[in-house]
Amino acid sequence: MKDELFLRGEKVPMTKEAVRALALSKLDLHHARHFIDVGAGTGSVSIEAALHFPALKVTAIERNPAALALMAQNCRHFACENIVRIQANAPVVVEEKADAVFIGGSGGNLASLIDWALEQLHPAGRLVMTFILQENLTRALAHLQHRGIAPLDCQQIQVSALSPLGSGHYFKANNPVYVIACQKEEAHV
Repeated sequence: MKDELFLRGEKVPMTKEAVRALALSKLDLHHARHFIDVGAGTGSVSIEAALHFPALKVTAIERNPAALALMAQNCRHFACENIVRIQANAPVVVEEKADAVFIGGSGGNLASLIDWALEQLHPAGRLVMTFILQENLTRALAHLQHRGIAPLDCQQIQVSALSPLGSGHYFKANNPVYVIACQKEEAHV
């Protein structure tokens, strides 16, 4: 989905189109029943997941009241009725286990969020995280390694878009984004 389709607010973060497409691909929601989006911002990841998979129950967690209000507007705009919005600072109690968790914002609680996300997941559930700070990438990789989560899929994505400049055009770069994807170990019988 094009970024321009979403209602935007000042200082409300949004996972951009190319990063969102990669993250949703890594979440592998085709057979998922429940998906949790942490640090949901404008709701772009939640909404795109909900629109592609109408039977999917989506739980969007966001601590910023302005972002939560904007997400509600975006949900109405796209007629997404399968998204439950929770105003909270994750980790938070979620009644139902999930098949996939996306962490788009950590609020400084990265290790506890990773532990919480792994607890929220069914065996073989998918965890996908995005970061713009190298320090958060390093912390996440180290914590996942400490937890024995392997293999890890880690990619850096940087997108540039054609933009006008005077009588010509140039490619305006967006910030690079790091994407980590992994799977919770399957239960052994």
